Amino acid sequence: MKIGVVFPQTEFGSDPEAIKDYAQTAEELGYNHILAYDHVLGANPERPGGWQGPYTYQHPFHEPFVLYSFMAAVTKRIEFVPGIIILPQRQTVLVAKQAAALDVLSGGRLRLGIGTGWNPVEYTALNQDFHTRGKRQEEQVEVLRRLWTEQLVTYKGRWHTIPDAGLNPLPIQQPIPIWFGGSHPNVLRRIAKMGDGWLINQRNAAEAKPGLEKLDAFLKEVGRSREDIGLESRLMYADGNPDVWAQGMEEWRELGATHIALNTMYAGLDTAAAHIEAIKVFAKTVNFE
Repeated sequence: MKIGVVFPQTEFGSDPEAIKDYAQTAEELGYNHILAYDHVLGANPERPGGWQGPYTYQHPFHEPFVLYSFMAAVTKRIEFVPGIIILPQRQTVLVAKQAAALDVLSGGRLRLGIGTGWNPVEYTALNQDFHTRGKRQEEQVEVLRRLWTEQLVTYKGRWHTIPDAGLNPLPIQQPIPIWFGGSHPNVLRRIAKMGDGWLINQRNAAEAKPGLEKLDAFLKEVGRSREDIGLESRLMYADGNPDVWAQGMEEWRELGATHIALNTMYAGLDTAAAHIEAIKVFAKTVNFE
């Protein structure tokens, strides 16, 4: 099981030197990847109609493609995993270009996590339809993979038209792996049909088990199995101590997780240095082999 970290951007700040230190420290400690969340805008809770959601305009988010381009320049090995890019609120061809560029500049270190999101305010501001996001995502994945593997693409779909054009340069990985986030049955069906992996958001293995059982059934329907996809889980630093972390990792391993990411947010760590120290503490408790 490969072990990564969740970049704690809502608590980390924007100091470039600290971000550089975090990425380099994670790599030096032996972590496999850095996962980062994606939100373009945060809503004002005092807006007309109010607002309910885990994030507001007061929570900072770095744009993942820009963040990872910066990190790629100061690292050599560690992988980058948006967890997740809210794909249907973005222009598909532009995402294909950004992902291809990052893959080239990082030396093939991108694993693209995608999802549909939950925030209608962002969709409105980005001039996209919140209510068709799931159906559009399937067509987006098809378009992304064609653009990453063909020099010229002619495509006419429900939401996309490409008139004999292509990306240059193409990515190193052809295609770039696409992992889905989310737990709705429709998401699980998409993973079974076209996903390279599932970014699991449940807090522990017991909570994830029912979703995995559904996913196994959907995989069987399309002639695939669990061996055809990867599974990435999360581990909360705030949940305990080395014994608790070890137990959690073993439970995820028994459930078939291929990757896990340590999340140091929500643990009362109020500085960038504290988050960096936390990933050091955790690294001393695990075997990266």
